[in-house]
Amino acid sequence: MIIEPRMRGFICLTSHPKGCEQNVKNQIEYIKSKGPIAGAKKVLVIGASTGFGLASRITSAFGSDAATIGVFFEKPPVEGKTASPGWYNSAAFETEAHKAGLYAKSINGDAFSNEIKRQTLDLIKADLGQIDLVIYSLASPVRLHPVTGVTHRSVLKPIGQTFTNKTVDFHTGNVTEVSIAPANEEDITNTVAVMGGEDWAMWMDALKDENLLAEGATTVAYSYIGPSLTEAVYRKGTIGRAKDDLEATAFSITDSLKSVGGKAYVSVNKALVTQASSAIPVIPLYISLLYKIMKEEGIHEGCIEQIQRLFQDRLYSGSEVPVDEKGRIRIDDWEMREDVQAKVAQLWLEATTESLPGIGDLAGYRNDFLNLFGFEFAGVDYKAEANEVVEIESIK
Repeated sequence: MIIEPRMRGFICLTSHPKGCEQNVKNQIEYIKSKGPIAGAKKVLVIGASTGFGLASRITSAFGSDAATIGVFFEKPPVEGKTASPGWYNSAAFETEAHKAGLYAKSINGDAFSNEIKRQTLDLIKADLGQIDLVIYSLASPVRLHPVTGVTHRSVLKPIGQTFTNKTVDFHTGNVTEVSIAPANEEDITNTVAVMGGEDWAMWMDALKDENLLAEGATTVAYSYIGPSLTEAVYRKGTIGRAKDDLEATAFSITDSLKSVGGKAYVSVNKALVTQASSAIPVIPLYISLLYKIMKEEGIHEGCIEQIQRLFQDRLYSGSEVPVDEKGRIRIDDWEMREDVQAKVAQLWLEATTESLPGIGDLAGYRNDFLNLFGFEFAGVDYKAEANEVVEIESIK
């Protein structure tokens, strides 16, 4: 079938298998071009199919020759209907890893569930013995709690008062004002349950209890802080509460890993175009302005560049991992440079529907968004028929 992007709001309903394959190949080539990383050799990535999780899996495999197990929850294809992009990404990754002689297996299912944890533990036990690095990169809006049976849904809301500011519809370029009503306590509790640190701790406890963590094992979860422009709806809102919980969990996990000499970190990463960030009011406008500035300064990074720098310069540099006053790795350092943020703040005041094409990088934003689904990659013939039914080698 000929596959074209079909949009509904902030979601693309189709994805392109060849484009997703090209995306993975591009990231692999970038990692190879940067040279080897003295990193972990047996890696579990929870949330491995897109974004930072996929980049972490690629960096581990092709930077450190690591064996990787990837856990994700993706929609497989059926005849006449495309898979979700993470399915095609994972299929392409496994193919390329196997070509390179690397171990790579995947598990598709709800990572919050006891069943998928059990399946993962059994696979590690059978194939790898122990794990050196666990990346926790889940980005789900819903969690069915495996103990209570309660379904929690996260919300993106400010806390305490209504938030009003500019936003942009990245499809049309229209800059408008948006207001978001404040969260109640139930909203906060649900968001922390979905996006906080409890599930990360459950994974680490399960691995430790079954002696599947190697001596000195490291685990890393990903977070975001962002600028004062977005803090009312992000870092000081419901998601911020969840991120606070995630960051606090790193310390409790580190305590529990003392018996194996392990450590847990939270890495604060840069703002990037993702399906999640595209749905957050204010963020697309901020990112379009930020991208313009960072590209002009020559310091722009996508997921793969961020994670390569995280692994090479922070986690596996050969010296102690540098952290901020709250114990976090700050790989958002270039985004949060004072000069960069001062320019964003000035452009924010100037941003209108008419001015944005000149002062922002909305075209870059749109391109990155389409890239998430395998579209707009050079070297892919989008007019040609593509086989939508692609298998992942380790999932039969």
